[in-house]
Amino acid sequence: MIKNSYNKRLFDLFNLITLGNLMNALFEKLAQNLTPYILLLTRVVAGYMFLLYGTSKFFEVPVSMTKGNGSVELFSAMGVGGIIEIVGGALIILGLFTRPTAFLLAGLSAVAYFGWHAPEGLFNPIGNRGAPAALFCMTFLLLWLNGAGKLSLDAKLLK
Repeated sequence: MIKNSYNKRLFDLFNLITLGNLMNALFEKLAQNLTPYILLLTRVVAGYMFLLYGTSKFFEVPVSMTKGNGSVELFSAMGVGGIIEIVGGALIILGLFTRPTAFLLAGLSAVAYFGWHAPEGLFNPIGNRGAPAALFCMTFLLLWLNGAGKLSLDAKLLK
């Protein structure tokens, strides 16, 4: 009786491992096929959202970063950041100069988090309103490591 119970557990474990291997193989194949499209989607969404931070500083679109007091000063920290956000966001969307742009934008996002948000609570990104900066930093670091992918101007121009 004990031997049959032991054999059944081994059989169940073997089936579980086999099912896990099949699922891993399925997800690996799916990931290989979807990678160019996921990189494209990530680039376009992150680049567009980042670009909006710049337009809100200069054009008050879609919202005003100055509470309706017009554009930030061009040669202020917010102004320089806004220019980098607009140009960098557009380059990320296009997938042009992606690696150097993503590296620069990750650094800008890290400066935004540690310089503006972290003083209100380093390990409280919700309370210090720095979660977007931290997530942008991580997203741009991943784009820096992975590149723009096959569906980008980088891929077309470097052929």
